[in-house]
Amino acid sequence: MIPLRDHNPSGKVPVVTYTLIALNVLVFLYTFLLPGDLLEEFISAFALTPAVVVQGYGLLTFLTSMFLHGSVGHILGNMLFLNIFGDNLEDRLGHFRYLLYYLACGLGASFLQILVNPHSQVPMLGASGAIAGLMGGYLVLFPQEEIDVLFSFGWTLRQVTVPAYSMLFYWFLAQLLSGVGALGSFDSGGVAYFAHIGGFVTGAALILPFKHQGRIENIRTPL
Repeated sequence: MIPLRDHNPSGKVPVVTYTLIALNVLVFLYTFLLPGDLLEEFISAFALTPAVVVQGYGLLTFLTSMFLHGSVGHILGNMLFLNIFGDNLEDRLGHFRYLLYYLACGLGASFLQILVNPHSQVPMLGASGAIAGLMGGYLVLFPQEEIDVLFSFGWTLRQVTVPAYSMLFYWFLAQLLSGVGALGSFDSGGVAYFAHIGGFVTGAALILPFKHQGRIENIRTPL
């Protein structure tokens, strides 16, 4: 199930969301052009390796790893999700709080992945954890908003429109089942499912104080 767009227009230009997309794309293009040996050094320096950070080293990689991607498909998927789910949260939170929220979701994602497998030598990279947090926040704030998704029916792809909660619950359940299934095989690399879970839960929890903010502002009578 791949989201294509939501039916929830934003009231503001999502400056921070667009800036995050631009930064991610620029960093990816830079790494894409690096020769193999320099790329390996770059990833080693700026991706997050659990076994390193639990020893107190490379703490800046909690931040830098959020802007690294391993393939064209990786960054295209992440930026699609960021563009769909980010603008409405930025509208609700305001630009600065939204940026802090995004980064906090990324930190929550990394912390859970490290907690599950603190001795992993596999570098973690990607915006997926932070974007999972946006999805958790979207679920709390806009569960009934409609989302167009691309759904696979056997060999056929069809576009269907579903409420946000159904798509987001489906996505979260898929991450949870995949994460449990991957227990014990982390050192082989692959998708950091528990980072997705950690980001999603962090995003849902942090957004709760803002759940009714927009409704209250909309019904307030001007003096």
